[in-house]
Order: sequence, then structure tokens, then C-alpha cells
Amino acid sequence: MRFSPFLSNILFTFSNITRVRPPLTSHLAYRPLPLRSMSGIPILGALFGTSSSNNSKMSYPDNRSNDEWRAVLNKEQFRILREKGTEPPGSGKFDKHYPDEGVYTCAGCEAPLYKATHKFKSGCGWPAYFDSIPGAVVRHEDRTFGMARTEIVCSNCGGHLGHVFKGEGYDTPTDERHCVNSVSLSFSPNDKVVKDKPESKA
Repeated sequence: MRFSPFLSNILFTFSNITRVRPPLTSHLAYRPLPLRSMSGIPILGALFGTSSSNNSKMSYPDNRSNDEWRAVLNKEQFRILREKGTEPPGSGKFDKHYPDEGVYTCAGCEAPLYKATHKFKSGCGWPAYFDSIPGAVVRHEDRTFGMARTEIVCSNCGGHLGHVFKGEGYDTPTDERHCVNSVSLSFSPNDKVVKDKPESKA
């Protein structure tokens, strides 16, 4: 398991604290503090704790098993789409991809998700969209890593796309940023939309 430099520094600091012994002249006996489990330390518990998502309780039209998904996805696609992973910032092929027309589709089931005209330059390191094709994504509350976020998944297969953020001040019609993993996407230059239903919220 790889940790970010910030998390590595925290773990290094906690694992390398030198025990300070009382001076020899002290008349009090040395009493070591009891160690606490990771979940008992608020910061670490929040960082490494997990919570269940509504996504696992929902059913989707494309309800293939994990074995069936492994047969059609590569390892990185499976990690992100099915296990809710995240690609490193700036590494995705669609981060700086700005076509005039076309449709971004789910890399798992090929369902249309975003029009090229929804995409904007956010500088965040991941593809950013201010809106989705109506009915293409489902939103779930995500409380992993000790914070409340809104996860977005493909409404056809439940594949993890990323998260949506509101009120960041971008000059877009919705003031929303759908922060999406490139690995979760494919692109079709044909601007064909086959879905037309209201976006779902769970």
C-alpha cells in the first residue's frame, strides 16, 4: 500500500517518537502511557477509517459480477471503477483533452456520461465537467477519509467515476466540478446521446 508524503510523514512521526524518561532525581516511578489503537487516535482513525456507501446497496441495469468485470477491465480500470480507486493527478489521458464535440462514456459499460461541451479547464489534475448528460450519473454520500463528499458513479453499471464539488467559484453555468478519473472514461467523437432522464441522487 502506498501512502502520500503527508501520510508517510505522519506515520513516520508516530512510529519514531523517542520515549522521554524522567530525570534520575525524580522520586516518581516511570509510568509509560498506554498505547492506543489507530482507530483510537482521531486523526489516524479518520484518515484510514472506511464507511459503507449507499452504492453497495443499489442495483444497476448492468449488474455483472466482479469476476465478469475482471474479464473485461484491465487492473487499473478494475481498481478505479469497481474498487473506487483514484489515479494520480495529472496522469490521465483526458486531463488536458478538450475536443469541440463528442461524448465521454463509461470505460466499463460504454454508457454516455458527459458531452465535450461540459468539460472545462479547472487545473485540478483530473478531467473536470460542470454537468453530466441527464440521468447519466448517480450521486452518493461518501464519508471515507473522515470527510463528507459526494461520490459520482455511472447510473448504468455503478462504476466509480470520482466526486462532485460545489461552490468553488468556477465560471461555469452550474458552479459544480465533476472531478472524474480518466481511467473511468472512454471518448467517442460522435456526439450521440442515448439517455434523457433526470439525474439520480441516492
